[in-house]
Amino acid sequence: MFRKILIANRGEIACRIARTAHRMGVAPVMVYSDADANALHVRSAREARRLGEGPAAASYLDIDKIINAARESGAEAIHPGYGFLSENAALAEACAAAGIVFIGPSPEAIRVMGSKSAAKALMASHQVPLVPGYYGDEQDSEFLASEASRIGFPVLVKASAGGGGRGMRVVRAAEDFHAALASAQREAQSAFADPRVLLEKYVERPRHIEVQIFGDLHGNVVHLFERDCSLQRRHQKVIEEAPAVGLSDDQRKVLFDAALAAGRAVRYVGAGTVEFVVAPDGAIYFIEMNTRLQVEHPVTEAITGLDLVEWQLRVAAGEALPLTQSDIQQHGHAVEVRVYAEDPAQDFRPSIGRISHVKFPAESAGVRIDTGIESGDSVSPWYDAMVAKIIVNAEDRTSALRVMSQALAETELAGVNGNLAYLRLICDHPGYVAGGFTTHFAEEERAQLLPPGGAPDTDILLLAAGSVVLGRVGKPGSSPWQGGDSFRLNLASSDPLHFRWGEEVLALSLHHDAVGYGVKLTDGSLHAFKATHGAEGLLAIDTGERRFQGVVSVRGESREVFYQGQRVVLTLIDPLQQAGEEEVAAGSLLAPMPGAITALLVAVGDVVSRGQALLVLEAMKIEHTIAAPFDGRVSEIFFAKGQQVTQEGAELVRLEALEAASDPK
Repeated sequence: MFRKILIANRGEIACRIARTAHRMGVAPVMVYSDADANALHVRSAREARRLGEGPAAASYLDIDKIINAARESGAEAIHPGYGFLSENAALAEACAAAGIVFIGPSPEAIRVMGSKSAAKALMASHQVPLVPGYYGDEQDSEFLASEASRIGFPVLVKASAGGGGRGMRVVRAAEDFHAALASAQREAQSAFADPRVLLEKYVERPRHIEVQIFGDLHGNVVHLFERDCSLQRRHQKVIEEAPAVGLSDDQRKVLFDAALAAGRAVRYVGAGTVEFVVAPDGAIYFIEMNTRLQVEHPVTEAITGLDLVEWQLRVAAGEALPLTQSDIQQHGHAVEVRVYAEDPAQDFRPSIGRISHVKFPAESAGVRIDTGIESGDSVSPWYDAMVAKIIVNAEDRTSALRVMSQALAETELAGVNGNLAYLRLICDHPGYVAGGFTTHFAEEERAQLLPPGGAPDTDILLLAAGSVVLGRVGKPGSSPWQGGDSFRLNLASSDPLHFRWGEEVLALSLHHDAVGYGVKLTDGSLHAFKATHGAEGLLAIDTGERRFQGVVSVRGESREVFYQGQRVVLTLIDPLQQAGEEEVAAGSLLAPMPGAITALLVAVGDVVSRGQALLVLEAMKIEHTIAAPFDGRVSEIFFAKGQQVTQEGAELVRLEALEAASDPK
C-alpha cells in the first residue's frame, strides 16, 4: 500500500478521500489555489501545496503543477477525486511518465469512454443498446443540422467530452438548432477545452439509472448494483438514491450485464459508472460511462457497507478486488441530497460570499455528512457551488426519505442562499415519495417545489425581535444606563422596528415595560415575550403560554432566522435612510455574479429589442444570458469577450431608450 498520496482536488471530495487515507495509514497531501488558501481541506491537512491563482486553469487544471506537487511532496500516487482532471487521459499519462501511480483507469480507457462518440461506437460493437443519434467526427454546423432533422426532433445536443449536464441543450424545432448548437459548443469549449458535440434522439420523460462497476489489474470486473439519478434539474443531479425505484429483475439484469460488458471492453481498472436511460416503455439505452468516482458514490457505500475509496487505493496498489460478485450484498435504502449555495427563488442563481453560520445534523449510523466547509468559509465564484452532501440510509425508502426530511430541517446555512427548503419539499412531495418520478419531475412540479410565499409567521418575528432585544440589553447586573434597551424611569417605551423581508418592509414596534417586552405586528396584535440565550447557540422565546427555540444568525443588521426547517432573512432598517438611497440607473445591466464574458452579441450603436440577448456571462458552471430589458440602443459596453467580471452588480452594458437616443439635446 502507498505511504503517501496527493489529492488533486478540493473541498468536500478532498476531505472525504483524506478520511479513508488516514484510516488506512496513508498520508494525504492536499493542493490549493489562492482562492482556497484557507479552505477546510487545507486547514485540516498536515501537508498542502500551493498550485496557483484562483481560476481552475491556473491551479487545479494545471497538470504540470499537479505532477510537480506530487514529486516535491514524495507522493507515490495521485487521486484526482471527481471533476477537474479526474477524467483527463493526459494526467494519467503524465503520472506514468513521472513514475507516479494514477488512482484510476488507464489513459486508453479514459480516452475511449471520455469521448461519448467513441464510447457509443464501442458499446454498439458489444451489442449494448444505444439511443438513435449521430456520434461521428463531422462537426460542420449545417451537417449537424441535417443529422438532427434525420434523427427527428426533439434532439439532444451533447458535448462529446462533457459531463455534469454541461454543453447539453434540448432542441425541439429546426429553427432553434443553430443557436443551441453554438451555445453547447461554447460551453463545451470552456468546460472541457473541446467543442465537439454529438446528437441523440431526446427521450421524453425517461428515468436515469447508473451502475457502479469496479475493475482490477487482474482482469476482475464486478458491479455494485444501481443508483437512481432521475431527480435532476437542468440535466444536473439533485437527489440520488440506491437501489432504484420500480425496476424489474429483468431490467436489472440488462443493466448489470451491459455495465459489465462496458467495463470488460476497455479492461477497466478502478471505480467507474455506466449510465443509462430507461424509456417510458421500459427500454434501456446506454448513454455514457464516467471513468471516475461519482459525487453520489456514498449511497452505494451505504447499501453495501463498502468504502469505495479504499477499494480505489487497493486496486491502484495492485491488489485484487476485495470481494467477488457473489460476495457483494445490498441492504436497505439510501438517499443523498446535494446542498448548494444557490437561490431557488431566483432561478437557482448561485450564491457567493462568506458563510456566516453553518450547522449540520449530528452524524449517526443512518446520517452521514460529506462537506468541505465550516462557519466562516466562503463560496468562491471560481468553483462549483456545492457546499455539502447529506446521505441517509434506513431499512426502506419511505423511512429513508423521512430521515432525510428531518436532517434537512436540522441543517442551517447562513450568509449565502441555499436550496435546503427546496430539497425538503422534494423529499416530502407525494409524487416523489410514491416513486413515479422521471428526469422531468423537478421542472413539472417546479411551482410546488418552491418555498410558499406569505409573510413570516409570528414565531419567526418573535425570534427576530428577540435577537434585537438581546443585542441591546446590557450584561446581567450592569447599570441600566449602560444598556441599549430603551430603559425609562417611569414610562413604558415603544420603538419602531422595521424589517426588510425581500422587497417588502414589515413595520413592527417593540414595547418594553417593567414586566418585559412585546412586539406589535402589522395586524395590530401585541405579543408579550421574554428572550434568553439557550443551549448550543439557540435563542429561546417564552410567551408565558409556551416556549420555543430557534437559531438567529446576526450579521450586521441582517437576521437569518432558522426555525422548524424554515430560513427567513430579515434586515433591520431605518426607513428614512432607505428612502434616501440611490436607485440603480434605468438602462444599466448588472452582473448577477462574478464570471467570465464568453460571448458578446452586440456592439456599441446597435439597436436592440426587448428580450434580445446582449452577452453571455459564465459563472459557476452556468451560462447566464443577459438580455435587453427594453427596446433601445447600446451606448456602452464595459467588458470584452474573455474578460473576467470580478464583482457582482458590475455594470455590463448600458442601453438608451430609443426616444432618448434620438433626442437632439
